Amino acid sequence: MRGFLVEHQISLVVFCGVMLGIAVSNLWSVPRLGFRISPPSWPKVSVLVPARNESANIRPCVLSLVSQDYPDFEVLVLDDGSADDTWEQLRDLAARHGCLKAMQGRPLPNDFLGKHWACHQLAKAADGELLLFTDADTRHGPMALRSAVGMLLAEGADLLTAFPRQDVVSWGERLTVPILLWSLSSFFPVGLARRLKWDWMSLSVGQFMLFRRPAYEAIGGHEAVKDNPVDDVALGRLVVRRGLRWMLANASEHVVCRMYTGLGQAVEGFSKNLFAFFGFRVLEYLFIWGWTFLLVWEPLVVLGLRAVGIVPPGFSAGLAGAAAGECFLLWVVTVWRFRLPKSLVFAYPLGVLVFLAIAVRSMLVTTRGYGSWKGRRLKRSPLRWL
Repeated sequence: MRGFLVEHQISLVVFCGVMLGIAVSNLWSVPRLGFRISPPSWPKVSVLVPARNESANIRPCVLSLVSQDYPDFEVLVLDDGSADDTWEQLRDLAARHGCLKAMQGRPLPNDFLGKHWACHQLAKAADGELLLFTDADTRHGPMALRSAVGMLLAEGADLLTAFPRQDVVSWGERLTVPILLWSLSSFFPVGLARRLKWDWMSLSVGQFMLFRRPAYEAIGGHEAVKDNPVDDVALGRLVVRRGLRWMLANASEHVVCRMYTGLGQAVEGFSKNLFAFFGFRVLEYLFIWGWTFLLVWEPLVVLGLRAVGIVPPGFSAGLAGAAAGECFLLWVVTVWRFRLPKSLVFAYPLGVLVFLAIAVRSMLVTTRGYGSWKGRRLKRSPLRWL
């Protein structure tokens, strides 16, 4: 048993080391958003924003978009059946800003999810050569659009997607949102994915997706992923499958997003998407989250018992210390890279526990058809064991 447990601990140390290597490599593979060329002419951009019950967000979002330092753009915002005063605010803003067009969405078809239908309508109404999909809970610095278009043109990309800086205010947000950033930056080697063109390893962020219009139309747009809860990831993978060029950037200096406004909203939001991200595959899902729990908590438990004079039989304190140290360094990289509050470097074990509970909830509500988002019931999804 002692040999098995030591080998198990070695596997944790090796795995954490690989994750740390991926996270460090992504510091170079995911460049900061910034325009690298000044083209003879800037293509027209249509900025497309779906909005449903966004009373608190819509005004600052739209004002940041209409204030872009960019020569040729339009902003289209579609109210998707809001029950608050989102539409009234949009009408007022449209009367004040000529580049803004406010739209009211048509009734939701049975085969579409709400946001996907809103984005589909926005794309149909857009005039731009480039299409930027962004969320109503984002805020954009004045150089965001110019920086994104300049990078897309310089890289010859068909899709440029980017991580905004996540604004985490309450402790409910601080214990959930960073776990997503930690996992995406530590498990997905972006540079390798781009070179090998593996669609399953590609990442796309729905908060900021800039398409060339021909590429968006070639993959079928949002209609091609109309019932997929993780439409952003699905669209990015369609881009890769079609042999088009995909690029991921760090937009933390230009775009900020507050995804959720507390623990309750974070639980509901992540429950909607988390199980779907893994393709509703039960065994894979349980293994990954079980392994994540061991990865983070086993070394800490071993060290904690050793600190109070209890020697866990078969375990090595040295290997536990190595694995815990690597996990800590992973969080240092995550906090620094995504400009998160420094206190989260020490809060990650609790955050992992909270997120594990959300992961279980996501599987349960998804398979039972209890999921909902912004007042709409989500469809029940079929299980896959593998």
